[in-house]
Amino acid sequence: MKPHLDEHNNTGLYEGKTILVTGGAGSIGRELVKRLLDFNPKSIRILDENETALFNLQHELQTEKTRIFIGDVRDYRRLLRAFEDVDIVFHSAALKHVPLCEYNPFEAVRTNVLGTQNAINAALDTGVETFIFISTDKAVNPRNVMGATKLLAERLVISANRYKGSRKIALSCVRFGNVMNSRGSVIELFRNQIAQSKCITITDPKMTRFVMGIPQAIDMILKAGSIAKGGELFILKMPALYIGDLADAAIQVFAPLYGHKPDEIKIKTIGKRRGEKLFEELFTDDEAGLVTDRDDLFILDTEQDKPASRDIGFRYTSDSAEKIPTKEIEKLLLEFCI
Repeated sequence: MKPHLDEHNNTGLYEGKTILVTGGAGSIGRELVKRLLDFNPKSIRILDENETALFNLQHELQTEKTRIFIGDVRDYRRLLRAFEDVDIVFHSAALKHVPLCEYNPFEAVRTNVLGTQNAINAALDTGVETFIFISTDKAVNPRNVMGATKLLAERLVISANRYKGSRKIALSCVRFGNVMNSRGSVIELFRNQIAQSKCITITDPKMTRFVMGIPQAIDMILKAGSIAKGGELFILKMPALYIGDLADAAIQVFAPLYGHKPDEIKIKTIGKRRGEKLFEELFTDDEAGLVTDRDDLFILDTEQDKPASRDIGFRYTSDSAEKIPTKEIEKLLLEFCI
């Protein structure tokens, strides 16, 4: 897929630059690397602790412009070496699964919080120009460990702009919802359950979530990297859906792929898991006063001393946002997941 950022974005920022993507072998990271190659960078460094995923990605890309770094963001010394002479960093490495983080809370802290601070320090110490942190809507009014660690990581990134001294680095965040067909997503779970002719298990049919495709996520990350001045939170405008509707659509799309009739697959409601919310939010009530509406995204400028001139004047939550009809969800599953 070729880049399709609008004409107002400085896409030339990436040409001839050395770029590093942490968590570069993950669902978002690997697609980000592929898209960045379209902008003719000098080189792209891919850092991840998953050796097999890195190996597979390297052979898939088949380009001399990528450099593979096996390493963990918990290891500051390793980051220092990886960040040498890097111009732009996209920090995507994280522990992201809510239930696993609930039962392994300090591991989430070590990766999502301490790992992010390591990445910030390495960026400051090596002269990085732009640092973009990939966050989540679960950081808004968090009710689970993963969201809380992501919120603290956002604060670390934003606050670094205040003590960077004379360094020219701009540190900003991107905050978005569930990415369709990302590794470990509910869609992957539904598909596996359908393949095994099991019933689909859902938490609550009326639970709502913001959703986006991987291409839209990558577009937003690239846009943020091209316009960031430091201290902003970039939030994509996203539609929402009911989990019950997603389950219905998944059955219609995936059942025939595995030789099953859609009416053979049943849905079982199992209740909320520990730390889950019925709906998600893109920003808090306090943040709403700092949000500027910019066409396809919101920009939350944390460095403002007064509310934005275009205060949107309402809460943006997945229960109040426009819902995608089941038939449209089926089309999205066919587009992004087949």
